[in-house]
Amino acid sequence: MNDPAATDPAGLAAFRALLTDEGRALLAELHDHDPADELTLATRLRRSYAPELVSAALAQARLRQRAAVKFGADAARMFFTPNGVEQATRTSVAAYRAREFKGLGVRSLADLCCGIGGDAIALAREGIAVLAVDRDPLTCEVARANAEALGLAELIEVREADVAEIDTSSYDAVFVDPARRGGRGRIFDPEAYSPPLSWAIEAARKAPHAALKIAPGIPHEAVPDDVYAEWISDSGDVKEAVLWFGTRPGAFGATLLPAGASLWSARATMLPDPEPRPVGRFLYEPDGAVIRAHLVAEVAKAVGGGLIDPMIAYVTSDGLHSTPYATSYEITDQLPFNIKKLKALLREREVGILTVKKRGSAVEPEELRKKMKLRGRNSATVFLTRVAGAPTMLVGHPAPTG
Repeated sequence: MNDPAATDPAGLAAFRALLTDEGRALLAELHDHDPADELTLATRLRRSYAPELVSAALAQARLRQRAAVKFGADAARMFFTPNGVEQATRTSVAAYRAREFKGLGVRSLADLCCGIGGDAIALAREGIAVLAVDRDPLTCEVARANAEALGLAELIEVREADVAEIDTSSYDAVFVDPARRGGRGRIFDPEAYSPPLSWAIEAARKAPHAALKIAPGIPHEAVPDDVYAEWISDSGDVKEAVLWFGTRPGAFGATLLPAGASLWSARATMLPDPEPRPVGRFLYEPDGAVIRAHLVAEVAKAVGGGLIDPMIAYVTSDGLHSTPYATSYEITDQLPFNIKKLKALLREREVGILTVKKRGSAVEPEELRKKMKLRGRNSATVFLTRVAGAPTMLVGHPAPTG
């Protein structure tokens, strides 16, 4: 991420203080601190440490706790910035991408807009030598500190520079992760990325292999014809999209982590949208990455099903089929949208735990759940959706597996 904002010199000095022996000792004291007790803790620590150092250490401790979701146990040893935590690649996704690069025979890579070094770390752990580039001084300091903290400094060279000035001709591959957030939040126009998407694409095309990280919401018509566009989800949540150069030109794909299942199709051979049909015994909820990649038709074909509505990405079938690309549910009831009827049905079934899913409905799941006044020993799943254009409630439960 090439952060366009200039670093505050005071912020850089505060971070460097954390790298001193005193700063590291203070961070060690904060390893398991409770944010609820922060005021009392800060008062006590300021008796032994400079107030500025205590403030910086507490801020870093909070960032480490936030980062644990993405970086796991590594977060306790790493360093972060607020933007770095927000924009860094989740470890599971970075590790998957690093394995892909390694499988392509990549031994050296230029990581342009490296941010705090999340991808560089994953690449180095696969034995790939990385040039990590960012133009923000603080971000570079953080990336360098992370490489050292994780014992990867010999494989990661961090360079403070504008990515446009980097000659990548001597590297086997290029990875570009443009900043997609600015001072006012998320940036939706790809040409407003830093650097712009058009520049990143041209930089990627100069390398034998390249990957360009983009927002998952990119429209298919904006994807160049010569790339492989891959959407990646982790535990059911779509995390990012990547444009791969030099692999499967003209294809769209979905990869589901942690299993690593991948589904892809060339543009020219993608199946047309499946025909709508009446709701059968089973409902299949395709993974978000599959939906983003426009591969719902491939899932429908695999389970012998069709759509419940031309505009809704729920697949229905009379049979139960195993697929890693969709979650299957057994449907027990189909009702027109009616709160009172649903409430009566759930009371009759003694449902005390209700999972509410929606697609094509404006109703908020939590609001519906409150109205149900659930009580009972059983559980159920209700889908708020449309069937053949009509607002509908489908009630069921996860289908048996195995």
